[in-house]
Amino acid sequence: MVGDLSQRSAREVLDDHLNIANNWAGTPSLEELLAEDLRRNVSEDIVILMSRGTFRGHGGVRELALMLAAELPEHKAFDYTYVAVEGRVGLLEWTYQDSQVQVRDGVDSYLIEDGKIVGQTIRYTVEPR
Repeated sequence: MVGDLSQRSAREVLDDHLNIANNWAGTPSLEELLAEDLRRNVSEDIVILMSRGTFRGHGGVRELALMLAAELPEHKAFDYTYVAVEGRVGLLEWTYQDSQVQVRDGVDSYLIEDGKIVGQTIRYTVEPR
């Protein structure tokens, strides 16, 4: 994607974020993918709410990404079962499965402004297989 990233629609931002996230099973390192996603799609002032607490900024995103990577050890692709965007609000329902664990109830919501994700909520349950 070339040009002014701040002019993208909320759907374009969310699609880019989800495409990058699903490449974590590929050849680039998690850190490289995360750095690209942060640069392109995530506000430096992001606030993420989940049952584990409130996470802020790129440091909070990194912390959550490392926790998720540890919980989903085989780094398989996510299955995005539902994606919707209306105005500046997005909703994602997702699942995950590898030989050790599964997630059947992943739900994230997004607030997107000026081409960046500025707010997010996350909810999922990791279950053994």
